[in-house]
Amino acid sequence: MDNKIIDTDLAPKAVGPYSQAVLANNILFVSGQIPLDKQGKIIEGDISLQTKQVLTNLKAIIEAAGMALSDVVKCSCFLKSMDDFVAFNTTYSEYFSTTLPARECVEVARLPKNVLVEISAICIRSVNT
Repeated sequence: MDNKIIDTDLAPKAVGPYSQAVLANNILFVSGQIPLDKQGKIIEGDISLQTKQVLTNLKAIIEAAGMALSDVVKCSCFLKSMDDFVAFNTTYSEYFSTTLPARECVEVARLPKNVLVEISAICIRSVNT
């Protein structure tokens, strides 16, 4: 199997021993993204602002692999508080409105850098792409 590391300057660099994403044949595995801008600075604010930054990062990484958000088949979503679920969904649905990936959304005790949200994704390249 040929694996390709995906790396883009349009999303924050990995802050540990992992890649932004790995493309394995036609499957893209995008590491969990938190609300950091491309320079690595935390985006402060409410769940909507943080979710928007996370999804902007995911989109940049996915596009660097030659794919689109419509190729996402699965998201794993982690929230600091389920009290933010409705606002999170509102922002999430701005990015996923027609092609809805499978997903889980769970509350966790703590996220890196004490942010409010983290999302990872799995994409499959369409044979027509």
